Amino acid sequence: MTKFKIVFALLFSALIAFNANAQVKKAPVKKKPVIVKKTVVPKAPVAKKLPGTRIKITTDSGVIVVRLYDKTPLHRDNFIKLVTEHFYDSLLFHRVIQSFMIQGGDPQSKTAAPGIQLGGGDIGYTIPAEFDTALFHKRGTLAAARMGDDVNPKKESSGCQFYIVQGKKWTDEEINMMEMQTGKKFSALKRRMYKTVGGTPFLDMGYTVFGEVESGMNVIDKIASVEKDGANRPLGDVRMSMEMVK
Repeated sequence: MTKFKIVFALLFSALIAFNANAQVKKAPVKKKPVIVKKTVVPKAPVAKKLPGTRIKITTDSGVIVVRLYDKTPLHRDNFIKLVTEHFYDSLLFHRVIQSFMIQGGDPQSKTAAPGIQLGGGDIGYTIPAEFDTALFHKRGTLAAARMGDDVNPKKESSGCQFYIVQGKKWTDEEINMMEMQTGKKFSALKRRMYKTVGGTPFLDMGYTVFGEVESGMNVIDKIASVEKDGANRPLGDVRMSMEMVK
């Protein structure tokens, strides 16, 4: 083979190799996804109201708002009925005891003269007890008053009289003593509540609890501390009026 033919052959081979390489597609380069960070403005938390009907109790000492439990429908519906009928308007908190409770709802208190002992008035019917172990006498509890066990063995509630617990804080030793005296056991939750928040644990499962205070405990403290006579009636009348609120 002449020198010319050798050079030509080499050039032809190089050209074929170049064309072959030109036919090979380059693999696409994978790009990493670009994450665009958005500035998220946090929304303000929306206050959620617990279920239950709310009642506003206006007194000479301030305003109390209570929430009625749906777990005690007989007491709830009866209380709503009386409130919407304005039954409680102008009645008194006729019995108040410091570190215990304030009681009202006696219809005779509307026109009672000073010094008259109250608490015996009623509306003509009682309400069957609605006991629930989850509902207990912590501070701020709304519960129904009733006649004593000797004349009321079923522990039926007054159709109109009620009380709101002020209570006090209890020690483990005091709670243990109550358990021994009554034969009832307090759960860890109840024990903790009575030690830290306070209440009247000895009334549990004896009187129907049907609501609790949402605001105005300072008003209850104020009413409980007023001067009173030997029957625990305030020397100065503490009147109330009630209305439904959302």
